[in-house]
Amino acid sequence: MPWEATMNGKKVFGYNIRKTDDDGRMIIIRLIVGLIFISEGILKYKLMQWLGPGRFAEIGFSHSFFWAYFTGAFEITCGFMVLAGFWTRIASVPLLVIMFVAFVTTKIPLLIEKGFWTFAHEYTTDFSLTLLLTVLIIYGGGRWSADGFKKQAI
Repeated sequence: MPWEATMNGKKVFGYNIRKTDDDGRMIIIRLIVGLIFISEGILKYKLMQWLGPGRFAEIGFSHSFFWAYFTGAFEITCGFMVLAGFWTRIASVPLLVIMFVAFVTTKIPLLIEKGFWTFAHEYTTDFSLTLLLTVLIIYGGGRWSADGFKKQAI
């Protein structure tokens, strides 16, 4: 497993969590994921009625202001971490949780209310981001990432 290692013959969990493949193409995935989440996080603060607390209240979240700003802060912070390739795997996990919650709270009701084709159309970006986050969790940030530079320095 990429996140397991041995030190002096003993297994150490988490030692290689920052280990990444030496693939320079991962920067493209990091750019896509990072920039989308940074912009979406900022929009939760800028477009409060449509993407911020108003949207969260419409979905049915209690304490919609808290959840909108909490989610937006995570999207911005983890988006920057993914963009820089700093702790890429760890930064991708909260974003994947956000994608799962968005799927359950917005896309499943859409599937039930409007049918498969509307759902399929609306879910394309979310589906793509979910797959890209999965790739980042499996392979890490790649050659041109903070994780990759740390690997070269060791």
